[in-house]
This record gives sequence, structure tokens and C-alpha cells, in this order.
Amino acid sequence: MADISCTRCGQTREGFERPPFPGAIGARIVGEICKDCWGQWLKQQTMLINHYGLNVMDPQARTFLTRNMDAFLFKAGQNEDVDTSKQGTINW
Repeated sequence: MADISCTRCGQTREGFERPPFPGAIGARIVGEICKDCWGQWLKQQTMLINHYGLNVMDPQARTFLTRNMDAFLFKAGQNEDVDTSKQGTINW
């Protein structure tokens, strides 16, 4: 695996052999995100799923997670902080 210059952390670290996510965003992750930052995203994603009680089969929940992934990894848009007043709902 080749090392990449990660856009999230700014360091040169181990990259991916295959995209960890499907589609164009997966290809972007391979080129720009290190495995360490991806691991941090997986922890953040788990926290969001558990906190909001998301059903990942629900298209609205998947859209919510994809937006947050884009914001978390590429610093694009607004990253969702865990807001305890929103627990159990993804209405934002």
C-alpha cells in the first residue's frame, strides 16, 4: 500500500488498496484519506448511529451519514456534532 498525503490530518500515512466506500466518494477517499482518519470516521459514524438510533437501511439515515462523512473527512459542509436534544431522531 502506498502512503498518501491525507487531506484531513495533513500527514503522510498509509492509504488504501481498495475503496472503503462505493462510488466516486470511495475513489476520493483512496486518493486523499489515510487509514487512521478513516478509522476515526468509523468511530464517529458508530456514535451518530447509536446516538440518533439510525436505521442504516433508511435512505434518509444513509444520506445523513454520507453528508457527515463528507464533512468529517473532507471538511466540507457542516459536521454534525452530537446534540443530545436530537436523540432518537435525525430531523435537523
